[in-house]
This record gives sequence, structure tokens and C-alpha cells, in this order.
Amino acid sequence: MTNHTPKTHRVGIIMNGVTGRMGTNQHLIRSILAIAKDGGIPIGDGEVIMPDPFLVGRNPAKLEKLSEATGVEKWSTDLDAALADDAYAVYFDAQVTSRRVDAVQAAISAGKHIYCEKPTATTTTDAYSLYEQAAKAGLKNGVVQDKLWLPGIQKLKRLIDADFFGEIIAVRGEFGYWVFRGDAIPTQRPSWNYRTEDGGGIILDMFSHWRYVIDNLFGAVKGVSCMAATHLPQRWDEDGKPYESTAEDAAYATFELENGIIAHFNSSWAVRVRRDDLLTIHVDGLNGSAVAGLRDCWIQPLSGTPRPVWNPDIEQPIKFFDGWLKVPEQEDYENAFRAQWELFLRHVVADEPFPWTLLAGAKGVQLAEKGTESWQTRKWVELPELAALPALSRAEVA
Repeated sequence: MTNHTPKTHRVGIIMNGVTGRMGTNQHLIRSILAIAKDGGIPIGDGEVIMPDPFLVGRNPAKLEKLSEATGVEKWSTDLDAALADDAYAVYFDAQVTSRRVDAVQAAISAGKHIYCEKPTATTTTDAYSLYEQAAKAGLKNGVVQDKLWLPGIQKLKRLIDADFFGEIIAVRGEFGYWVFRGDAIPTQRPSWNYRTEDGGGIILDMFSHWRYVIDNLFGAVKGVSCMAATHLPQRWDEDGKPYESTAEDAAYATFELENGIIAHFNSSWAVRVRRDDLLTIHVDGLNGSAVAGLRDCWIQPLSGTPRPVWNPDIEQPIKFFDGWLKVPEQEDYENAFRAQWELFLRHVVADEPFPWTLLAGAKGVQLAEKGTESWQTRKWVELPELAALPALSRAEVA
């Protein structure tokens, strides 16, 4: 009788900085632990990938509490000791941006495959250097680009692939919400987000997202014009103490793509929402248009487009929202973070393709850096090409 016991590929993952809200909920609980709970990632012939997390951070009390809450027994405040453990082949970083470069460099030196949050650094030079180091060491590497797996964005991508739009002429993104100052009503974001010296600012935070969304859906970004502002100059921190907001909380940018498409994105933590979602992306094409949110997507084909006439002397006769059709649910969608985690772990174990590397992360930092330059100089700024390096294996490096 044939033995069909499945082969399990255990992958040890050092998870640094996952005591924060997103690290705990999205990366640890809804991704890594959910994968383990479901029996791992099937990769064919009865084989599965089983992640094994090792929690690392600076606060032992938070780590112990997280360990008790999740059942992950292995944790430490000693990153060097964790990196020295050969049982853990992958290093994941979800720390504040200002701490990421040194930790990722240490993990590369220790021979770990790299997966990390974005932005990967605060400067393009540092971000590209991380990519160079990992590539030259023959290490697999990736950057979280979660919005690509949101249901609304997946539906939008399907429309593009099906040529629903015909020629796309323009893209408009609206992102943001009102982040309370923290005095009378508790704030929804950490205070470091509003301090430049701690790696804060909406340009660095959100342009890293816009780069991979635009590059993967619409075309490579060629240049940027950006204006930003600090609309709320004073906020209150986690201890209820007032502080000066040294980072911008809103950015208004226009991107020119290499294929001629114009993309305009407003990003703000000082805006009250009157739209379908916290993020909406409106795409106009010659044959139709679409508006995608985080989960839903609405379309209007050319044949269903109303013909408005400007006449401010009468009440508008067209109910514009009624002219859009909701894209139906045609499949089940995984948590966006988990979906990319599964692809990365398949890349590590089965060498399946994974294009969202540290180079993509460097491009995101570059767009943020050039956006800031445009704001400060009041000029249009072009984006130099960041060259891809030959993909080496660890065996070739050795």
C-alpha cells in the first residue's frame, strides 16, 4: 500500500516589529497563523508549506502578551540571536521605517531571505542598497504591496486585462480620512506618523503604495509634480501630550506615465470622506470608466454614458450615481496580506516567480523622494531608472 503522507516544508520566519496593530492583525494573525491553521500552503503532490513564526521586538511585555494571545511560544528581544538561528530562514520586518535599514542589512548578512513592509527606507540610496545587497547575496526578497490583492483592485485589474476601457487616458485616486488630533477624541494613527524625524509623513507613507499600484496596473511612472501641506500643525500623542506636527499630512500629486497616461492622486489625513470608500481609484478610458474602492468596483461603458449639458439655472436632471453598474462577485478573495505572503513563501520553497522585490520597494521610496523634491523646489521632477540586477542563486554566490 502506497504511503501518501504529505511532505511538509517548514519555513521559520523571524517576525520583527509585529506588536503593532497592522503587524499583529494583518501579518501574524490573518496571514501566518491563518495559513498554519488551514494546514499550510499546498504546492502539489501532497506537499505543503508550513510557516513557523519567531516573534522579535523591543518590548518584552508586549511580546509576552502577544505570545500568550496567539500561542506563538518563541519570542525574543535579541534580534542578533534570532538571526543566528539557522532554523529560521526568512526575516520579516514591520518596524517603524527609521529602524528598517539596519535590521534588514543585518538579516542579509546573516543569509536570511527578506520580506518586509514598505517603505523599505527613507532614502532611495538606502532602499536600492538593500536590493543590491540581497540580490548579490543570492537571497530571495520581497516587499509588501498588499493593495494589489484587495478585491476592488483585483476587479479593476480584470477589467484592464479584458480591455474594458480601450485606451486609458486618465486615472484619479482619492485616499484619506480625518485623523483626529488626539485631544478631545482619540487619534486613529500613531504619533510618529506626523514627525519627519521619526520617518513620518504622508508622502513617504502613501507614495510607496501609489508607485506599485500605478506601475502594476497602468504603466511605469515617468515624472511627478507634488504639493503638500501640514494642515494640522499640532496633535496629541499616545500619552495625551501635545506635540508639533513636523511632517506633512496631505499631498496632492500628478504623475505622468511612460505611456502618456496622467494619474492624479490626492492623499490626506485631514479630509472628511464623501465618496464610496477611504480609497477610490477612478479610471477613464475611451470605451468606458470604472471606480474601484477597497472591495467594490463600479463601471460605466461608453454605451451607457449619459450626455449632460451645462445649465446651472435648473436643478440637475441626471442622477449620476444611478448610471453605474456594480461589478459582481465572481470569486472569493483572500485577505490581501495573506495572498501575498502565500506567493512569497511559494517563491522561497518552490522558486515560483515573485516580481515584487526590494527593487519595487526602492522604486516606491524613489517616488516619495522625488515627490518631496517637487514640493520643495516647486518644479516638475523626472524619475531616473533604477536598474535591475541579474538574479543570482545562493549556490551561484557561493
